[in-house]
Parts: sequence; C-alpha cells; structure tokens
Amino acid sequence: MEKAAVLSTITVNDDFVTVFAEETFPQHTRGGMVLTDRIEAQNLRLRESAPGYQTDWHVAGDPTLIIIQQGTLRIHLQNGDYRDFSKGDSFIARDYLPDNIDFDKGIHGHKAEVRGNDTLKAVHIKLVKQTD
Repeated sequence: MEKAAVLSTITVNDDFVTVFAEETFPQHTRGGMVLTDRIEAQNLRLRESAPGYQTDWHVAGDPTLIIIQQGTLRIHLQNGDYRDFSKGDSFIARDYLPDNIDFDKGIHGHKAEVRGNDTLKAVHIKLVKQTD
C-alpha cells in the first residue's frame, strides 16, 4: 500500500497572489521505513526569532521547508487568511514572482509574526531554486 506525506504550502495562484495549499509527496516502504523520494536541497539554516518579531510583506523566492521546533509562527496572507504553525509543524514557503512582475506589497506575498511568549526556533531548509 502506497502512502503519502502531505505538507502545507504557501504558494501562488495563476495571478501570482499568495495562497495556502497542500503538496503531496508519495512515500514508499524501504527497509521497514516509509520514505519519500529524495528532495534536493541547497542549504540549511537554524533560526531564532524573539516573541513579537514581525516581517513586512515578502515572497519566499526559492522554496524553503520550515520546521518549527519551538514557539508559534503565524503566516498572514493578503486576503486576511492566516495559519499558525507550532512545535512539530512544518510547511514549505514557495511563493515567488517571475522577473517580469514587480513586487507590490499591497497585492503580493505573505508576512509572518511570532505569537505568544516563546522564542521561535525553526529549521529552514532551502530547496532547489524556483524556475518559472
């Protein structure tokens, strides 16, 4: 029986407006483990952000897998939707704009804020470069 891992994503629709979605990664049993195929990555960073930290509107650019180790990160979208990601949660931020579209902080991107009293600790794994 084939399984699949499902991750939340921050991606773009056909108009390059950031939206929440899900991405499915097929898994296969191998030596008693259930694994996805290899997912190529460029680098890894360890992040800490203090309670109350906030970003301005931005896009991820290259896809980045974010794994929350401690604290809560709230992601806001332009349409008012938001999701909270806490310890043990992971998601892929993959919203971007092609070179021919200028970023407009009233239309594009997402913003993030650390919620609660705990410092956010997260692992950022930059995946392969985005291609149009």
